[in-house]
Amino acid sequence: MFKNLDDVLWKEAGCTTELDYTEQSSWMLFLKYLDDLEHERALKAELRGKSYDFIIDEAHRWSKWAAPKKADGSFDHDTALTGDDLIAFVDRDLFPYLQGFKQKAESPNTIEYKIGEIFGEIKNRFRSGYSLRDALELTDELRFRSQQEKHELSDLYEAKIKRMGNAGRNGGEYYTPRPLIRAIVQVVKPKVGERIYDGAVGSAGFLCEAHDYLRKGKLSTSQLETLQVSTFYGKEKKSLAYVIAIMNMILHGIDAPNIVHTNTLSENLADIQEKDRYEVVLANPPFGGKERKEVQQNFPIRTGETAFLFLQHFIKILKAGGRGGIVIKNTFLSNTDNASVSLRKQLLESCNLHTVLDLPGGTFQGAGVKTVVLFFEKGAPTRKVWFYQLDPRRNLGKTNPLNDDDLAEFVELQKTHADSPKSWSIVRADINETTFDLSVKNPNGGEEITHRSPQEIMDEIAALDAESADVLANIRTLL
Repeated sequence: MFKNLDDVLWKEAGCTTELDYTEQSSWMLFLKYLDDLEHERALKAELRGKSYDFIIDEAHRWSKWAAPKKADGSFDHDTALTGDDLIAFVDRDLFPYLQGFKQKAESPNTIEYKIGEIFGEIKNRFRSGYSLRDALELTDELRFRSQQEKHELSDLYEAKIKRMGNAGRNGGEYYTPRPLIRAIVQVVKPKVGERIYDGAVGSAGFLCEAHDYLRKGKLSTSQLETLQVSTFYGKEKKSLAYVIAIMNMILHGIDAPNIVHTNTLSENLADIQEKDRYEVVLANPPFGGKERKEVQQNFPIRTGETAFLFLQHFIKILKAGGRGGIVIKNTFLSNTDNASVSLRKQLLESCNLHTVLDLPGGTFQGAGVKTVVLFFEKGAPTRKVWFYQLDPRRNLGKTNPLNDDDLAEFVELQKTHADSPKSWSIVRADINETTFDLSVKNPNGGEEITHRSPQEIMDEIAALDAESADVLANIRTLL
């Protein structure tokens, strides 16, 4: 289905990238989902002899403008808007109407607020009303009525996000490989009743995988309600990622996700109170970005490195006894600048950094950055750190990505912090008290990790740019 939808979007002049395809698919999917949800609620109310107040008024309901039907249920092409009339309705009537929900909503946790927020952030990129008509009819064929249907759509949507992540350097920031997330969740072991937070939510991969992990057990009605309403929390700065995160969580079964559209780093750490804290933090914060001076003022350890600011935020926002699983550049373990040394010192003194997972190059498509995962508990200092050096014994890439089997040994050995050719421990007393260096140095014959030279990085950038130029040249020949 998504393949057919992408074929329509491919021909649409207003959509030029995988990011555009995902954005445009998302707003149509969301409105179709909303229509199915409202009809389901109306039916349940009718069975109880009650009336149902629709969120969307009749003129703007999916079944009115996007997919009008005849009495026999077949598509009514006579009354369906198309061409310039359809574009005019969507741009001048539908989107402004939906944007208005933000002002009417009682609180940010309501689906009404999410509607207003989403349609305040994205634009209809269709320029041809005939292409839009085709896309709407394809979207209308989808069903969100059963858990099975939602699950199937969820898998398709995840594949779409993955393609977007692989499409180039921009897309990569939205996508953390799901096998890696699943391994992180298995190590952190969230429980029903704990609040789980990702302050750099991206496409909500961590929250969705944590939801799937928690759903595996036999849960009571009240536990299922807890998962729906008060378990998963996220913040996202970028508009497109915010929209994708909400749609992804809805497809995973969370009707009104607690995702806030905000720059997490604009919050002053001193303002975080006990009521704001979480039991579990799971995240892959963006790295390399340079935050402005006024943002850095919000943090005790000032640095332009985005990921280091996020790590301070995550440590602060965890409750005492809370647990974190955070992806970060491996240079964090060894950098000698004041901010890096101070942050390592803070992490070791305020948290028990019990596990470091060292990831191979190529784990993240197009990023060209070596990363590690830090696992820690807040509230007691570090006594011993267990390292695991992941080596899938092949070069990772688009056609050969990380898989669950690659991480199975890590998940198993981590339970007991066992030594192996790929794993070892260092005690706190052996960590240098001046540098707090935590470099990955495998004592079992593995090589010390060397950072890539600037020349290697420049060569990769040149190769990626050449690849992008080839793709653009191919597109031009099709126009």
